[in-house]
Formats: sequence, structure tokens, C-alpha cells
Amino acid sequence: MTEKHTESYEVVVVGGGAAGLSAALVLGRARRRTLVVDAGEPRNAPAAHMQGYLSRDGMSPAEFLAAGREEIARYGVELVRDRAVDVTRDGDFTVALASGRSVRARRLVVATGLRDELPDVPGVAERFGNDVLHCPYCHGWEVRDQAFGVLATTPLSVHQALMVSQWSKDVTFFLHEVAESDLSDDDLRRLAAAGVKVVPGAVAEPVIERDRLTGVRLADGTVHAREVVFTAPRAVPQTGLLQKLGADFQDTPFGAYPVVDPTGLTSVPGVWAAGNAMGYAEQVINAAAGGYRAGAFINGELLMADLDAATPH
Repeated sequence: MTEKHTESYEVVVVGGGAAGLSAALVLGRARRRTLVVDAGEPRNAPAAHMQGYLSRDGMSPAEFLAAGREEIARYGVELVRDRAVDVTRDGDFTVALASGRSVRARRLVVATGLRDELPDVPGVAERFGNDVLHCPYCHGWEVRDQAFGVLATTPLSVHQALMVSQWSKDVTFFLHEVAESDLSDDDLRRLAAAGVKVVPGAVAEPVIERDRLTGVRLADGTVHAREVVFTAPRAVPQTGLLQKLGADFQDTPFGAYPVVDPTGLTSVPGVWAAGNAMGYAEQVINAAAGGYRAGAFINGELLMADLDAATPH
């Protein structure tokens, strides 16, 4: 039987989004042998454009990632379209890929992001990123002054309804599965102050005419004319690799995320988290910055480790 060869790298970056590519760019420029493992499932794939990234405002996510891949390739960084399915540690790290390949790394960056789990309402998933949206900072300007609906998923959705009122003064808050009794007096006071109309009752579906959202139909058949619907998906962190390594986690209102230091270093020595793998609120520009920071610190740590190992005792 032929022994399967395991390639060795100084750093393996799991995740080829903004965070992973940014870390890889820094590491490649620092002459570190680096591999990016990219499953090809970016969180912002449904969106036609990304906003709020200085100098890249309005750029399509696909174009942004393609440019990033070209940039890391200039510095010898390898990228493989594959999925990391397991990781073990015996000093260094061994990462098992879905293709059957295994790779070794001295340091590991986990930039696997998160998955958005949308409300189980027919038609919502199909319109997501078009006229069913989640982030006013990402999309608010483009739909400003239109008739908004906000589909509640938890009592925390009140915050979303209040936020989107910055971009439109015509906002209807559909409680869906949230009872009005779940809202605090402060919630009701603020909703009234913002001019947000509160509508109880379950939402049955968005109304689509000529490929445009024109309303929201409730379970009782009532239709409310709306042009855009905001909703907060349930965030599902993709942190399985960190769990396998025994990283410490902390609970947040948006799920459990790894405990990290300011550089993204987890509680597992040699393992960094970046982007949405370390927190729900990391936008593309934050994720890129976090990847850069992790890459720079990893390079410095490797340098000092090698110098210490070369120093006679």
C-alpha cells in the first residue's frame, strides 16, 4: 500500500472569504508557505453588492473575492477548493479535507464564518439579498424612503425595527411569532416615537408581483403593502474545527463564539479566529482587518519561535 503523503505548510487558513484572504495576503507577503482551504460558500453570496467598505463601496462580493484570490496568488499562496472536515494536534496541526487530502500546519487560522438561517416563511429565502434584507448598514441607502416591513424572529427584532427607521419613516413591524406581551414598555415607547406601526399575527408569505415584493400577506389573509422586508436570520457559527480543538467559547445573543484576544488568538495556542468565526457583527471590512491582524501576529510569532529554536541553550 502506498503511504499517503501529507503536505506541510507554515500556516493553513480555513475559509476563503475576506478574513481568510486578508490573513493569507499578509502571510504570503511575509514569505510564509500558506494554504487557503475554501469551501466556496461566502455568507454574502446572495447580495449583488457590498457597501461600506472604503474604496470598494458597491463592488460585488464575487468580484471582491476574485480580486483577493488574484492578489494572494502573486505571493505564492496556494488556494484549494475543498472543505476542512477534521483537525487534530500533535504539536503541529493536521487538517483533514473532504477530498481525502490531509495537510499539516504550524499555525492555523479559522475563518469559516457563519450561516444565516432564515425564518421558515415561504418565499423569504428566495428573495433574500434582493428585497428581503437583514442589514440596514449594508442595504439601507439603496432602499431608502421605501415602505419597509420588519419580520420579527425574536423580541430582539425590536432593535432592527428601530434601526431601519433611520432609512425610512414608513416602517411596519410584523410580530409574526412574537407576542405583543413580549415587548417591554421601553420597546413600545421607542417604536411609537419612531413612528413604527406594530402589527400582530403570523406572516404567511411575501407578495411578489412581476419579480418585485409588493406586500406582506398574514396568515389571516390580510395584505399590507410593503416594498422591502427586513428580517434577522438566526446566526449559525461555523466553528466545528474550533470545537474539535477544545477552544473556549462564550455565549452571546447571536450564538456561541470563541474567546479570543485582541489579535484573534483563541484559547488554543497556535489557532486564530477571524471574521464571522469570531463574532456575529464582523462586516466585510472588519473581517479583512481582523485577518490582516491575525496574519501579522502569526508571522511575528513564527519568527520569534524559529529564532528561539536556533539559539544555543
